[in-house]
Amino acid sequence: MRLKLISQGVMGAMFAMAASAACAQTSVTLYGVADTFFQYLNNGGTASVSQRSGGSTGSMFGLKGSEDLGNGFKANFVLENGYNINNGAGFADTTALFYRQAWVGVAHGDYGALTFGRQYQPSFRAVYPSDPFRANEVLSPLSAAVLATDRNTLSTQYAAGRTSNSILYVSPKLAGFQLNAMYGFAATVTQPVPATTGNILDVSATYTGYGLFVGLAYMNEHAGTETVPGLPAALTLVGTEHYTAALAYRIGIVNLQANYSYARPKTPPTHSLAAALGSAHAYNVTEVGATIQATSFDAIQIAGIQRNIHGVNDETLGIELGYDRQISKRTSLYARAGYLKNHGQATMSWPGISVTAPQSSQTLAVLGISHLF
Repeated sequence: MRLKLISQGVMGAMFAMAASAACAQTSVTLYGVADTFFQYLNNGGTASVSQRSGGSTGSMFGLKGSEDLGNGFKANFVLENGYNINNGAGFADTTALFYRQAWVGVAHGDYGALTFGRQYQPSFRAVYPSDPFRANEVLSPLSAAVLATDRNTLSTQYAAGRTSNSILYVSPKLAGFQLNAMYGFAATVTQPVPATTGNILDVSATYTGYGLFVGLAYMNEHAGTETVPGLPAALTLVGTEHYTAALAYRIGIVNLQANYSYARPKTPPTHSLAAALGSAHAYNVTEVGATIQATSFDAIQIAGIQRNIHGVNDETLGIELGYDRQISKRTSLYARAGYLKNHGQATMSWPGISVTAPQSSQTLAVLGISHLF
């Protein structure tokens, strides 16, 4: 009987704690995307057909929650995983449970939000509305240009879109203006290649109003190291500054979009592997395009892209077309068609694709389905 009473008491306490937690927690939401597509690729004359994941929106699932702390303050969190629906594996980094986002913080309508963890960079927030393909990590030509593997920029750091070990402040909107400021501490990853990045400072200012969006951003990445297969030693990632400008303007059903980014690396240390390889060149990326909301169910995207490496013969020009058809509240079909032409030593393609040789052209055609839950 004593054991039975103790057991009942413990269970009662557990239920009380659970009820208390449920009352304190305003909301917790499970959400996600299941997105897959079939891809035809002509890579420098070599054709292939494959199934991939996340062509319209990255396949993911996540938890987000908010608790009312009183006096206008809220505690918020997001945990967001990325995965490949075609094979069930983790996306980009299989060692990270929540590769896309993992943060917690406090927000107030009058003072803004202060959050901590793995978060989207202010530079990404500034450029996202200006890309017709929404900076998709698999099929956006802008992502292809930023994430390109190129021997002339191996030591020039790129704006990855997210930063781990970071502190982010997002101001409230004042007359359409908003400030984002982030400081990230050094981080180490093992995928896609082993690398250590230095501390990061990233700030952006945006304006939204009257159909207009304007974004300006500055990022300063401190030096790090990266292990590149085939090289005899770890490669220095030199300190790099990034300057970004983005613009979008809506006229009726047409949203005109453009962005420009410039990466300026520091000079590699004398006698370093980066100096010997000449792998720390500056580069710029320019994208111009539009999104056309043809009907409430149909959207058309078009974008032209240029990636130009300074000081060497290394340039890529490309164009991409897209079409999205909403067939229900949560499900859409989509198509993409793109062409990239590499000049000189350029080896750019869409993320996840290795170019067969410099100067090779890349032709892509895609049909996919995306479901939100």
